[in-house]
Amino acid sequence: MTDLKHFIKEEFTCDGVNCFDKMNPKLLKMLDDARSIADTPFTITSSWRSEEQNLKANGKSNSSHLRGLAVDIACDSSSKRMFILDALIVAGFNRIGIAKTFIHADCDKELPQDVMWLY
Repeated sequence: MTDLKHFIKEEFTCDGVNCFDKMNPKLLKMLDDARSIADTPFTITSSWRSEEQNLKANGKSNSSHLRGLAVDIACDSSSKRMFILDALIVAGFNRIGIAKTFIHADCDKELPQDVMWLY
């Protein structure tokens, strides 16, 4: 795994335990690229999830978070949402979910491609 320019391992936790080693390297590279493009900090609010944590988060049973192929990024304004969304698309993400307080991005090839949804 190449070194990340914008993230440190401690930013990837589940249930208070570091889960960086469970994250997909391709996702991490795409995420780092998106962060460079957006030129705004990304705060990861959810990365890999245990099955228990996924249930607590009301995640789907086939959630990409369970395989380390997804992250949720905090988003607290419409302008930041626009920068993050644009950067994710330019970086190659084609599975994106938009909520009022976060953006979900994943690179899970086992699920439908070229989709965007609202929470």
